[in-house]
Amino acid sequence: MTEPQPSVTSVALKYGLITALIGVVYTLIIMVANLGDNRWLSGLSYLILIAGIALAMKQYKTINYGYMSYGQGLGIGTLVSAIFGLLSGIFVWLYTAFVDTEYMSRMMEKQSEAFLDQGMSDEQIEAAMAMSEKFQGPLAMILGGLIGAVIIGFLLSLIISAIMKNNRPEFE
Repeated sequence: MTEPQPSVTSVALKYGLITALIGVVYTLIIMVANLGDNRWLSGLSYLILIAGIALAMKQYKTINYGYMSYGQGLGIGTLVSAIFGLLSGIFVWLYTAFVDTEYMSRMMEKQSEAFLDQGMSDEQIEAAMAMSEKFQGPLAMILGGLIGAVIIGFLLSLIISAIMKNNRPEFE
């Protein structure tokens, strides 16, 4: 006789919200400290995502009597990432649209200076800045956050699921 399996969605939703909350607080600290252009500090948010995915899978295995298939792990990780990306994208849009309306223009100015340091011409810089401005709308920020997090979270989940999986024996 087999026990009913717990819901992958409920575990992913719980840990997605927790991970997103921690990620939003971390992003807020980065943005308030005006360190948003620091790639290392911004990249650390992926450590938060990795920890959230791993903890969600661990929790699922705990409530599922120590078992989790590769597919279940992949689903959990991808859902955690989607929630993380969606809420992070919404937060960044709200912050830049209503709290610190000059944040994006400061980041664009820093990017322009970085392009100058790289030796780009004025025409190339203007073209790059025009392209960047197209991705500053609310829909672009939210969808960009969602799609980026899902892609990266899926790739991370491929690895984490392979490490953490523990299939049920076929004959019990």
